Amino acid sequence: MKDAFGAPQSLLVLGGTSEIGLATARRLITRRTRTVWLAGRPSPALTAAADSLRALGADVRTVPFDALDTESHEEGLGKIFTEGDVDMVLLAFGVLGDQVRDESDPLAAVRVAQTNYTGAVSAGLVCAQALQAQGHGSLVVLSSVAGERARRANFIYGSSKAGLDAFAQGLGDAMHGTGVHVMVVRPGFVRTRMTAGREEAPLATTPEAVATAIELGLRRRSETVWVPGALRVVMSALRHVPRPLFRRLPV
Repeated sequence: MKDAFGAPQSLLVLGGTSEIGLATARRLITRRTRTVWLAGRPSPALTAAADSLRALGADVRTVPFDALDTESHEEGLGKIFTEGDVDMVLLAFGVLGDQVRDESDPLAAVRVAQTNYTGAVSAGLVCAQALQAQGHGSLVVLSSVAGERARRANFIYGSSKAGLDAFAQGLGDAMHGTGVHVMVVRPGFVRTRMTAGREEAPLATTPEAVATAIELGLRRRSETVWVPGALRVVMSALRHVPRPLFRRLPV
């Protein structure tokens, strides 16, 4: 169960090597989170991530998870919930892809879509149903401002995030009144390994800033969180820019 400050005592991170996921886990561990499951493909990076959280005093377990292997999600993720209640699930996996390459390689583009959307639909439903069965918990879904309006520069990634965002909003409505809280997080450009070497967009942020926003959103029981908050106004304006003009904007 959550403590008096709204922090979960147990956390499942889907995408166990995600920099945002790990930053969130570190922050929540300082707020009394005691049990953490890191779900991801077995690798030295996943092992190192678990060790880093154990050094902070948490009981950390790694769980094999592949977003693309949707047939394994129900059984694999279901086992976690049989070991005890999970107060919070953070859906933090995703791939950026390479827009130029992916436009000429449909299979690569499909992989981006399957990871960011199909895999998330599968894992999100499995976890939401498990949270509903236990009667409480939060499902936090990392979306992106890229899903607000498709841009020429990354419309494959952006369209996958648009689908994820719509799914998560609908799932939140479906879970309303069940004791399950669904929160959609829409960061802008985040400085991580995934974006290394790419030109920074305005209002760029960090994994730690996203983690802080997630914690605050949990306390407030928010349904949507923008990181940084100013992006809400920016994207509201961009959504209404006429398409011929939008094509010419350096965004």
